[in-house]
Amino acid sequence: MTRKEKLKRILSLFLTFLKIGGFTFGGGYAMIPLIQKEVVDNKKWVTDDDILEIIAIAESTPGPIAINSATFIGYKTCGFFGSFFATLGVVLPSFVIIMIIAFLLNGFAEITAVKYAFFGIRAGVLALLLKSFWGMFKKCPKNVVAYSIAAAAFIASILSLDTLVIIISAAVIGLTASFIAAKREVK
Repeated sequence: MTRKEKLKRILSLFLTFLKIGGFTFGGGYAMIPLIQKEVVDNKKWVTDDDILEIIAIAESTPGPIAINSATFIGYKTCGFFGSFFATLGVVLPSFVIIMIIAFLLNGFAEITAVKYAFFGIRAGVLALLLKSFWGMFKKCPKNVVAYSIAAAAFIASILSLDTLVIIISAAVIGLTASFIAAKREVK
């Protein structure tokens, strides 16, 4: 990739993640479907398998999933500067909006239209989360171990167990099951 092509890609990364950060409400999980649509379907920077791995890594590293995803995708496509500008793009809209809200906070939350808007936004975010869940479910392995891990993780999260413990436990169980399955195949 030439220097000019790389600069165009970095600008495209920034603008893509600026759009994702600016037009997605509900946090990182609500951004996953839009990230997938933009970087896999529209831009073809990564594959569906890549996005599943990036989400898994982004979920298990410290920090918000959307920021981590932007960082990983940016790095995968354009190295350090791609990572920097993709992350800046996804963070900038929230930062600007929070600064504006903080400035106007006194009467903002009591405005009836704002209350109704957030009521609608919450419903929309739920739909996006369910879509994200369904997309990830379709790509996950379909076996007893995978279903057991998913069920146990779901129950553990309902019981408010530490997210890190849930992720590490799921990883250990998955690695152990894969190791056992590989040993069985050898025999």
